This record gives sequence, C-alpha cells and structure tokens, in this order.
Amino acid sequence: MLPAIQHTCTDRFLRYAKIDTQSDPESQTIPSTEKQKNLGRVLVEELKSMGIEDAHLDEWGYVYATIPANTDKKVPTICFCSHMDTSPDSSGAGVKPIIHRSYDGADIVLPDDPTQVIRRSEHPDLNEQIGNDIITASGTTLLGADNKAGLAAIMDAAHYFVSNPEVKRGRVRILFTPDEEIGRGVDKVDMEKLDADFGYTIDGERRGSIEDQTFSADGVVVTINGVSAHPGFAKGKMESAIKIAGEFIARLPKDRLSPESTEGMEGFVHPTSINGSVEQAVVKFIIRDFSDENLAKYEAELKSILDEVLQSYPKSSADFVVKEQYRNFKKILDQHPQVVDFAVQAIKRAGMEAQPSAIRGGTDGSRLSYMGLPCPNIFAGEHAFHSKVEWVSVQDMQKSAETIINLIQIWEENGV
Repeated sequence: MLPAIQHTCTDRFLRYAKIDTQSDPESQTIPSTEKQKNLGRVLVEELKSMGIEDAHLDEWGYVYATIPANTDKKVPTICFCSHMDTSPDSSGAGVKPIIHRSYDGADIVLPDDPTQVIRRSEHPDLNEQIGNDIITASGTTLLGADNKAGLAAIMDAAHYFVSNPEVKRGRVRILFTPDEEIGRGVDKVDMEKLDADFGYTIDGERRGSIEDQTFSADGVVVTINGVSAHPGFAKGKMESAIKIAGEFIARLPKDRLSPESTEGMEGFVHPTSINGSVEQAVVKFIIRDFSDENLAKYEAELKSILDEVLQSYPKSSADFVVKEQYRNFKKILDQHPQVVDFAVQAIKRAGMEAQPSAIRGGTDGSRLSYMGLPCPNIFAGEHAFHSKVEWVSVQDMQKSAETIINLIQIWEENGV
C-alpha cells in the first residue's frame, strides 16, 4: 500500500501569494519584472531543502529542477510546468490571502473592499465547494491562484516523492516560468537543458479538467499615419490619426467576433490598446480562434475594414503587421495520445470525473508543444483569474497535487 499524502500545498500557496510577481507587457527586459525572481529564489530554496540538489534559478528567471528516477524501467522524462508571474490586469502587490473554512454556500464579501463580492450565482463552480476551504484575496488585489496554485501543487507532489523514496517513478523535471501572462513564458526556455519527453502545465481551472485544445493566437499592430496641421488652419489639410483610429474601431463587429459576444469554440478580434496623436496612432489587437484558417479570415476582414475607412482619408496611410503568438496544441497532442490518456487515468484515480475541454486562451504548453514537448494543461483549481474576486479551493489544490502524483506513477507503470 502506498504512503498517504501529507499535503503541504496550502501553506506553500499562502507564502507564494504574498510575493508580488506581476509581469509588465511594456517592459523590454527578461523577465519583464525583476521581482518575479524573488519567488523563483524561494522556490529554489524550498526544492533544495527537500534534497533536490540541482534546483536553480537562471539569469532569465526560470527555475529548473530534477527529481531523479528510482525505477529500473525505461520511462520517458516528464516535465511539470507552472508560471510564477501574475496578470498585469489587477494589482499583485500586498496580497492578503484569506482562508474561508468550511464554505457554507453564501456569497463571500471581501473585507478590504466590501463592493467586491464572490457571488455563488456568478461562480457556479462554488456549488461543488460546499464544506471545502476557499482562499481569496482581501478585495484590493488579485489572489494569484493563477498560477501559484499550480506552483503549490507541483511542489506538494515533489515533496511527496522525495519523502517517500519507495514510491517508484521515472525521471521528473520541474520548470517554473516567468512572464506567461504577457505571452513570453517560454521565450528563453532551454529545451536542451530541460531534456524532457512529455510535459504538463498545471494551470487549469475546474477540478478534474484537462485541456487538450487552446486558441490559436496572433497579434496585430495597426499604425495609422495621419496628416497634422495647425488646428486653426486645418481645413482641407488635417487628417487626424486619432479620429481615423476611432472610426476604425467603431466599425468592428459587435454581435460577433468580439469577446463580449462569443463563447465556446467561437473566435474573436479584440482591440487591446490605442494610443497616439493627430499625426500617428497605434491600435493593438489580439486575434483568437481554435482554427488557424479562421485567424487568417479574421485578419483579412480586419484589414478590409481598415482599407474602407482609409478611403475617406486619401492623404493618410496605415501599416498592418501580423505576428504569430501561439497555436492550438491539439494538432501535436493528437500525435501522442498517451499524454492525454494517462492524465485522464490520473484524474480518475484521484476520484474525479475527467473533463477534457478546450480553453479559450493559451498556456505555456501551447508553445512548448510546438517546441518539441507535447504538453496539455491540467487543472490547478484557480477561478476568476485576473480579478479581485479570484479564488481557489484548498481541496482542489490537493486534488491537483494528487493527480500529478498519480500521473508520475502511471508513466512508471507503463515503462518497459
């Protein structure tokens, strides 16, 4: 009989959540904020204190570590990955995590800002949490369960294997990344040093979920070059780039192709920022769909709208630049079905119903899959991410850690 799991993930999560690791999309450094390394150093010290001697933080802010194999079987090396940064969408400074024990089903009012309420009617997954312990922030910051719940689950699983050397395992690699929230999470991953065959990001939401599809994603930057003139003498001369940009955005579809009007497998075109002057304005977009072909269609439609607007401004011009961000990893995972199959088995072994699903977003695993590491996404229990009403269940984090432990054992059991 295998030893019972003595969970450490709650205490770990509470420590990690208090460390400000917000990333910055405007920064040109790697990592985008130096403070992300503060958490990296804590994680390295905790790993070393377990006896994982090769744990280290590299110059780019990545944490690497190895749990050596203790089996005679030939087993693929499996990597588990979570990101250390939190979203720029809400403050991550001064996080005060609160444990609401034995959740009774009532709405949760956050004490430092009572206008921030986690309503059961708006968070249906709370229906599954009656009697569980819910962790929230205090109302003025996000919590950081995205993705510190994943960090805590991986660390909990690592602690289990180091503490129970009789439990057989293949070689396990641990990777903690910076800057996932701003789309740069694997920019500096050293795949040769990582030296893993398959991987799993632990960055999903609902208990039991495994995500084997993500959006495909592009970014578009539209630079509008208008004509400036003194406003007192501008008649027949000025073509304001600001007004052109405003007209361009106003013509975007509202009942389709927008985040506000889409769900499920529907994609969208979303302006994320606009800035500029009369002479020049820059509008940035993200384009999302589960189909690469649809991305191209949406970009063509966006370009057509821009061209139509410019017809009324003959002296002005625009640059339309598309940059690939990541691609739906289902195409890669379908070539290695055991990666998802074993995760489904691990979830079931932990007493849950496995829920394969598609995520309306991306993970580090999206790009890692195309870098040679097939890498679906497993739940960490995080909910309402990027907001002040973010929450996570203690029991869900524990189930995530248990799933990781099961998964490592299943890979070993299937070794030769």
